[in-house]
Amino acid sequence: MKTVAISIGDLGGVGFEIALAAHDEVVKLARPIYCVSSEMAHEAARLLGRELPHDFDCEGNEAKFAIRVGAIDANAGRASFESFVQAVDLAASGKADAVVTLPIHKAAWKAASLAYRGHTDYLRERFGEGVMALGCALRFVLFYTDHIPLCEVAPLVRAELLTPFLVRVASLVKSSPIGVLGLNPHSGDHGAIGTEDGEVELAIAAANRAVGAERFVGAIVPDAAFSPKAIAQFPVIVALYHDQGLAPLKALFFEESINVTLGLPIVRTSVDHGTAFDIAYQHKNPSTKSYTNAIKEAISPFCRCFSSEKSQRNG
Repeated sequence: MKTVAISIGDLGGVGFEIALAAHDEVVKLARPIYCVSSEMAHEAARLLGRELPHDFDCEGNEAKFAIRVGAIDANAGRASFESFVQAVDLAASGKADAVVTLPIHKAAWKAASLAYRGHTDYLRERFGEGVMALGCALRFVLFYTDHIPLCEVAPLVRAELLTPFLVRVASLVKSSPIGVLGLNPHSGDHGAIGTEDGEVELAIAAANRAVGAERFVGAIVPDAAFSPKAIAQFPVIVALYHDQGLAPLKALFFEESINVTLGLPIVRTSVDHGTAFDIAYQHKNPSTKSYTNAIKEAISPFCRCFSSEKSQRNG
């Protein structure tokens, strides 16, 4: 049975409740190591009116702080970061086979004066360029940019920058064709609505030449890219910015989709939702489906779009 290091996320949100609710199912799939101190795990369970299962294996530092339910808190931000780093260390050292992350709050990381916007920023600095992919078996979206302000996206849509990213994607994804979204409405309407989509087309042509096959198609009109026909034609697409891909993806597959970081020397999957402060610790039974799907993908990949288990995990 494989061992999975669980980054417990922000203790003020729904992550711990999800981990606790899904524990009995998860231990049938893998051996989880929860990267949180026993003391803090017991306190979170107490706030939920629950007892920790006897086999809830906690392994974390002993820093203690008052859990502020549903609030942005620097202590919770720092603790969630330390939990994440510990989980990554366990996987990098071979003590765990994979990392699965529960949701953090980026504002809490900022309040803790951390140098990273989120998980992916840390992984890229530590291991080099990882590619963020979100979705489910029907449709995965890969992101050219992710957590940057929208005003910074258009200047990055240049063929000389996008081409190497697409070549990297081609090495990680086996399905073809891979759709690439345009930036502007109607993918620019042949230059009538901006010139950036001409750069996308140049990048696609250059990437196809570089890999020696017609792997990429586009620029695809973004407002049609999530229709049933488009999903069947392009199980993998490249979005140029965060909300372009995530808004429709979450509308269609919110409870079941997951986050996978491709091209790393470790396996990392994650839930595809946030801390849900508005329902945390209120016994509203947050869905565990994204979390259990992330566990399943980490130990036995169900997505056949990626090049191979080795490519997904080792780049």
